[in-house]
Amino acid sequence: KLVNQAQTTISSWERGRTEPTREDVERVATALDVPLSQLEQTGGTAASVQTVPVVGYVGAGAQAHFYDVGEQELDRVPAPEGSTASTVSVEVRGVSLGPLFEHWLVYYDEIRRPVTEDLIGRLCVVGLPDGRILVKRLRRARSPGFYHLESNTEPTMPDEEVVWAARVRNMTPR
Repeated sequence: KLVNQAQTTISSWERGRTEPTREDVERVATALDVPLSQLEQTGGTAASVQTVPVVGYVGAGAQAHFYDVGEQELDRVPAPEGSTASTVSVEVRGVSLGPLFEHWLVYYDEIRRPVTEDLIGRLCVVGLPDGRILVKRLRRARSPGFYHLESNTEPTMPDEEVVWAARVRNMTPR
């Protein structure tokens, strides 16, 4: 009511199906009693996401090294099209994904879920039981919950248990 929009309209903004006007975003900021800049920086709605945090880097062996964003934000970078409030990025350091990808940004949604059918054959950020977080293409293995993890420059890691996976949304040079 405070935003002067129907619940279905606001839901459409949250899902990224439509975009609020500048005036709508201003009304949301007023209704939530937060500065307009906070919605522009952190993505109060999917359509208002303009930057995303860099939460770590991908180093040697395509293993991502992460930091707690709540304690230390490494940087903020422009959000790719279609980003949501859960979109984050990691920076490629080294040639683990191939020499052309040095200093590129890998974007994904920080929603950790078990591997689903739509992730097979896709480039994903994956979490392993030992705490390693990798950027790899997933291929099905024989045992349920286990996958072959493929890289552009390294041998395939066969039969790895994957605890969670998030599809890479986008990659851009920094």
